[in-house]
Amino acid sequence: MLMLLSPAKTLDYESPLTTDQYTLPRMLDDSAKLIQVCRQLSAPQLASLMSISDKLAGLNVARFAQWQPECTADNSRPALFAFKGDVYTGLQAETLSEAELAFAQAHLRMLSGLYGLLRPLDRMQAYRLEMGTKLANEGGADLYAFWDNRITTLINEDLAAQGDELVVNLASNEYFKAVQPKAVRGRIISPVFQDQKHGQYKIISFYAKKARGLMARYIIQRGLTDPADLLGFDLEEYAYAPEVSTPDKPVFRRPER
Repeated sequence: MLMLLSPAKTLDYESPLTTDQYTLPRMLDDSAKLIQVCRQLSAPQLASLMSISDKLAGLNVARFAQWQPECTADNSRPALFAFKGDVYTGLQAETLSEAELAFAQAHLRMLSGLYGLLRPLDRMQAYRLEMGTKLANEGGADLYAFWDNRITTLINEDLAAQGDELVVNLASNEYFKAVQPKAVRGRIISPVFQDQKHGQYKIISFYAKKARGLMARYIIQRGLTDPADLLGFDLEEYAYAPEVSTPDKPVFRRPER
């Protein structure tokens, strides 16, 4: 089983780490090419390209300038502990045991606009480069063109290394578009999380993001590898809803709170 998550815009490089283990990103040569493209952009250009404030644009111009191909303890930290958005609030990486971290390292991957595909313990330098950014590059007009089939190839290599053929897609549409589903050598299951509001069930972005992290945590803590076991997901009052589910799109619903 290989879980896919989106990264987060919010980063944390201050909190104490709960492990001294680390690995290095496997697509750093590609990252370096993107950094060279990003370094050609001024703060106003970056603000316009990413639709961010002048302050954030200035911060990220500085990050691109400071980026190094060497990921050290001083300039980076394991990606699972660097991301701090809604998904990672649900995952709560800082509470995982060493054994659970080892399972996550083998079975969890984070899609990234800059790093392509990250393992939990891959050291990552602070950046902001969303997968949907229309950054012209040697591959084409955007990051999807840049990464092309490389992310999918690495996913297939990881599946082969596990001797497994199951991908659990917990990423957003923006990031999963960087994967080529027809080229994935395995079955893809994409859980759906709905919350009840005013008597109707719907996908509410904030809750759905956190639920993706909760599902990843559920899988990691139980060491799950059988897709049937996903249906037992019951954290924070979610429950499998068979009447609206399909085999590859199981729906989990939570009553109004």
